[in-house]
Amino acid sequence: MTEDTLEYLEKTLDDEGMCEFTRSFVDDLDSAMRIDVDLESDSDWTGVIFLGMGGSGASGKFLKTISEEDGGLPFVVWNDYSLPSWWGPEWLVIATSYSGNTEETLSGIKEALESGGTVIGISSGGEMAEILVMYQEALHVSIPGGQMPRSAFGHILGAQLAICWSMGILNRPQEEDLRKMITRLRESSKTLDFVGGDGMSEALARNLVDMEIGIVCPRVLEAPAYRLTCQINENSEAFAKYSVVPEMNHNEIVAWYNDSMVERALILMICEGLDERTDSRIAWMEENLDRKNVWKIFCEGNTPLERMIYAAHLSDWISVSLALIRGVNPTSMDPIPKLKRHLSEIQ
Repeated sequence: MTEDTLEYLEKTLDDEGMCEFTRSFVDDLDSAMRIDVDLESDSDWTGVIFLGMGGSGASGKFLKTISEEDGGLPFVVWNDYSLPSWWGPEWLVIATSYSGNTEETLSGIKEALESGGTVIGISSGGEMAEILVMYQEALHVSIPGGQMPRSAFGHILGAQLAICWSMGILNRPQEEDLRKMITRLRESSKTLDFVGGDGMSEALARNLVDMEIGIVCPRVLEAPAYRLTCQINENSEAFAKYSVVPEMNHNEIVAWYNDSMVERALILMICEGLDERTDSRIAWMEENLDRKNVWKIFCEGNTPLERMIYAAHLSDWISVSLALIRGVNPTSMDPIPKLKRHLSEIQ
């Protein structure tokens, strides 16, 4: 094992186990989807609002896309303090804070409960659990603790799916379809791993070093594109941003087409079932942008849910690989706890 292999770098840099947490993602997801949340079917809501920040809040975007694709209630993702001015108790609140102590999310929970709303909270404990047990119109769903929120994505997304399926606000797939999906995702996880995999994640990561990274996707892949952006920001300590087609074709595309002197890498995310015009737009960009570093990622899967989960897990492996190549501990994220300490001092 030479010093420049990712396997060696994992042993020397990843002292908090981010790579092992990544390897357990599919198992975490599988077990969380099967949580018995003890909820009766209840879809008589105006809509669902998801509260959450960072790694705890990203999964709300996945459920929003599923609802948009499969039909269902309006889903709104709220990444801020309090609640929007239009919110009322006829909107179900699903709040996620891995630690249970995220101040923005707690702010929204308290406002909802004090206004007669119904809140289902997901956390590994913390103040959220303490608050929710005091209210009849609230339920706390516990998930395992002991890791960074972004590495607990399988636990979080799986628990949210279990809640939505149990209440009937999203359609639960047939058990056989779920089993086959998990089997395919387990095989994909082995392939994406830089230890024993096909090398694609590592090859892409090595081409992203010292680059500003742009990610372009269709609307149906916006959630995993956001996840990839955040994973590169946090795990790799690198700059990345995402844009959605067709909207970015009306503005940002000009900068990509003409600003060829700036060292940027472009990742195009695609999947089956795209609108024909959207697919044509992305294909045109691939063919016509004068860039040396353009990568196209095909997000595998038989359903919108599976494609998004595959893409999310791929983002984990790309970002962890990039972190190790850059000599970065993929768990470390010093600015965030420093900011939290500052905020605690000014309350």
